[in-house]
Amino acid sequence: ASKMDLKSALEECSMALNLFLNNKFSEALDLLRPWSKDSMYHALGYSTILVMQAAMTFEQQDIQMGISTMKEALQTCQRFRKRSTVVESLSNLVSKQSVDQLSEEEMHAEICYAECLLQKAALTFVQDENMINFIKGGLKIRTSYQIYKECHQVLQMTQGNKSKNETYYQFEGGVKLGIGAFNLMLSLLPGRILRLLEFIGFSGNRELGLCQLREGASGSSLRAILCTFTLLVYHTYVSLILGTGEANLEEADSLLEPYLQKFPNGSIMLFYAARIDILKGNFEKAQLRFQECIAAQQEWKQIHHLCYWELMWCYTYQQNWLQAYRYADLLSKENRWSKAMYVFQKAAILCMLPEDDLKRTGEDIVSLFRQVDSLKQRIAGKSIPTEKFAVRKARRYASSQPVKLILPALEMMYVWNGFAIVGKRADLTENLLVTIEKEETALQNETNHNEYYTDDVCMLQLLKGLCLKHLGRLMQAELCFSKVIQSEKQVKYDSYLVPFTLYELGLLYKQQDEREKAIRYIETAK
Repeated sequence: ASKMDLKSALEECSMALNLFLNNKFSEALDLLRPWSKDSMYHALGYSTILVMQAAMTFEQQDIQMGISTMKEALQTCQRFRKRSTVVESLSNLVSKQSVDQLSEEEMHAEICYAECLLQKAALTFVQDENMINFIKGGLKIRTSYQIYKECHQVLQMTQGNKSKNETYYQFEGGVKLGIGAFNLMLSLLPGRILRLLEFIGFSGNRELGLCQLREGASGSSLRAILCTFTLLVYHTYVSLILGTGEANLEEADSLLEPYLQKFPNGSIMLFYAARIDILKGNFEKAQLRFQECIAAQQEWKQIHHLCYWELMWCYTYQQNWLQAYRYADLLSKENRWSKAMYVFQKAAILCMLPEDDLKRTGEDIVSLFRQVDSLKQRIAGKSIPTEKFAVRKARRYASSQPVKLILPALEMMYVWNGFAIVGKRADLTENLLVTIEKEETALQNETNHNEYYTDDVCMLQLLKGLCLKHLGRLMQAELCFSKVIQSEKQVKYDSYLVPFTLYELGLLYKQQDEREKAIRYIETAK
């Protein structure tokens, strides 16, 4: 048969999803491939897996493959969409009459089309650095968003219909995923950009986004797992990097639990379970879970790389520098996401090792730092902030007389918001404080100061203040932060130190319920 009905397509895609969650990635692709040109759900599933692969490997050929498969998927979905006349598509208003005329298949075609469009746009951003592609990607995102908005209206109009069947709930899941993910992601953008986007019809309402995703995740549609993963990424990564640093771990746990029960060996489930353990401060348990995740499958090596990155930080929090080095080394050799970052990270960790251990590794710190600049990359025409930071720091090794970086692995830990995580463990925070104070004493005892002296002193004060804050010694923390702010005029290179310290001081006042002071410092930090 050259046609597959919606119900069978959804059932088969559900099987493919189960294979995928059980680490049987190529089997999932084999199941979807034969129908990927004739069924919109097969097309969507097949291309989504290839896009995930491209995002993980960052290999140019995988990205090309992802884009061309998405193009084909869009064409497949397009064939099932309602043919509208130009006038209809211009007025573009969803009326009760037009909704009644939409067949079930056409409703699903809209949502699958929007989902494909969104993924293709995301890959376009990664693929190229020229502005034209950036704009093209932006337009695709806008079209995708418009479709989701219209589908949302369709949902609201059909809410009262008696004849809700299984496929209707699948459609509903698709809408909740789209509206939820859009609102959540846009709400994370800086205010002025968001206001501009709202002016052209986007909405970035975080509460609405979370609410739609929660509803989608609690349903039984194919997209429930995608809603769940979106929420998990938000709770375990995004909220820490862009939010206030407080992750909702109870929710993350309860979202993951049913999937862990169903797929106890699924590498994606194990990965999230380990990540949640890290955020709770259970580093030892997390390390075991990451090892399980690595052992669970060999097909997608990139999942191993995600584990290596997390393990590297786990060992950094514990100041087990040899193990941390081992994983930084593996990343710098095997993974392509950010070579500059990995090489810097590796060199920074080596700086923390005692002389004998360093000799045994056979590595040359200076030559590693000198490589960083040549490894930086651009995405959508922009350099990556963490890479830019690493390049700037590594410049101290560029001249023939290199100037040693002070505790670079701990400074990098701050950049990746690691103090908020290690702060859950008083024992490890105390150990970090000892390391920082030892370095502080050594720096004070130096007789001839180099040009980086003030910057280094201030950086140590910032890190020391963070440790003290997490240990509950708030007065002392405030003193450390104030020292940095008083040295503003003397800081030469690390211009980030003062604004970030102002921000940390603001958070410290917020913690003590001194709202006015908190707002004043955080506003000044901007």
